[in-house]
Amino acid sequence: MLIPLPRAPRPSGPPRRSLMSRFTPPQLIAVVYLIGIALGTALLHLPGVTAPGAALNTVDRLFTATSAICITGLVVADTGETFTRAGQVVILVLSQIGGLGILTFGTLFAFLTGRRVNFTERQHLVQQINALDVGGVVQLIRIIFLYTFVAEGAGAVLLALRFVPQFGWGEGLYQAVFHAVSAYNNAGFVVVPGGMGQYVGDPLVSLTISGLIILGGLGFLVQLNAVTHLLNPRRNRLLVYSKLTLLTTGVLLLVGMVLLLVLEWANTRTLGPLDAPTKLLAAFFQSVTPRSGGFATVDIAAMTSASLFLLIALMFVGANSGSTGGGIKTSTLAILVGSAWNMVRGRGDLIVFGRRVEPENLVRAGTVTTLYTLLVATACFALLATNPQIGFTHLLFETVSAAATVGLTMNTTHLINDPGLVILSVLMYLGRIGPLTFATSFSLRGGQGRGVQYPPERDILVG
Repeated sequence: MLIPLPRAPRPSGPPRRSLMSRFTPPQLIAVVYLIGIALGTALLHLPGVTAPGAALNTVDRLFTATSAICITGLVVADTGETFTRAGQVVILVLSQIGGLGILTFGTLFAFLTGRRVNFTERQHLVQQINALDVGGVVQLIRIIFLYTFVAEGAGAVLLALRFVPQFGWGEGLYQAVFHAVSAYNNAGFVVVPGGMGQYVGDPLVSLTISGLIILGGLGFLVQLNAVTHLLNPRRNRLLVYSKLTLLTTGVLLLVGMVLLLVLEWANTRTLGPLDAPTKLLAAFFQSVTPRSGGFATVDIAAMTSASLFLLIALMFVGANSGSTGGGIKTSTLAILVGSAWNMVRGRGDLIVFGRRVEPENLVRAGTVTTLYTLLVATACFALLATNPQIGFTHLLFETVSAAATVGLTMNTTHLINDPGLVILSVLMYLGRIGPLTFATSFSLRGGQGRGVQYPPERDILVG
């Protein structure tokens, strides 16, 4: 006869909380990306990751890992020549994880192991992907993974039509998959021999890469909302946020393309030697890539000063909220411009597509823009102080590219010293998680002082 052993008494006091529940969503995002950068740096120190003769120190590897996990694409040396196939795969995996979000991959692991995702974890996921509510976030994550891999797969098939005849089956398929993943996640890493410049007049490669960059930069929620609306317009309405995002994205792409055509049409070092259709294709591609793509089919450093200013502005705006891109985001720009226009016309509430924008969103848009501006200004000053041998325009371009996780460069990154690379690494990290997310990660739970109401002061002059 078996005698049951007595059960150990349960400890008194409050139940133990899981590790995730001990952090606020901004804190967890900030910490997890730091861990991802550390692990990526360790992987890039493994034997066989770099090509023989590649001279990369610890700062270079840290910079590359940060650029990959933060889906930026800035590199201190040519990725295809400096890293072996194993090293390139590490960079690609880091880019995929960073693009979809580390917490999102944690949810996928929970699905595969059969573990339920609790409410606290759902809140963290809402914060990371900018979902509108907590209820359907787990189902949304499933759809995001499926949609992402379908989009990347379709892009790889299209790119393979060009790369397989050029490089053969094995190398061609690898190049197709690598650049499809890199483009959709707005990572900007290139390993194709000879670079992307050879495809400046190739519609298949240029339009496929551009399409993947646009899809990744639109954001998962906008894409899913647009697809479901097209499939059933009566049942699934197009959200105001989706309309605002699509409109702003389209305007920026069109304006960027037209201005680049005008500014670079006669530039003998960029669009000048190309025929008219190729100029149009190249201008469109260069208008798409500053939105956090990081690819380039012409020499960015050879552009006119006006074109460089335009690219800096487009990089600063970046992609859309909840996407694989950085920047202040298109919705932020739209709200700021709409609010300014409203004030000029003497109107009160900001109305967008028949809906009133909440004052909280106006404050958030102003806060994000202010933090980004201060971040870029401070980092650019630090780079100028530590790298006096490099010109102002080059360092400003590099700073905005890192902060907005774009990856475009005026062939400057390899000239920056180790302190400068550390500054850029911090910028890429803050640009990926968002300065506002990083700032609020230091706020205390409980919201001390929220209940205190102070009398208003109307005698402060502004403007």
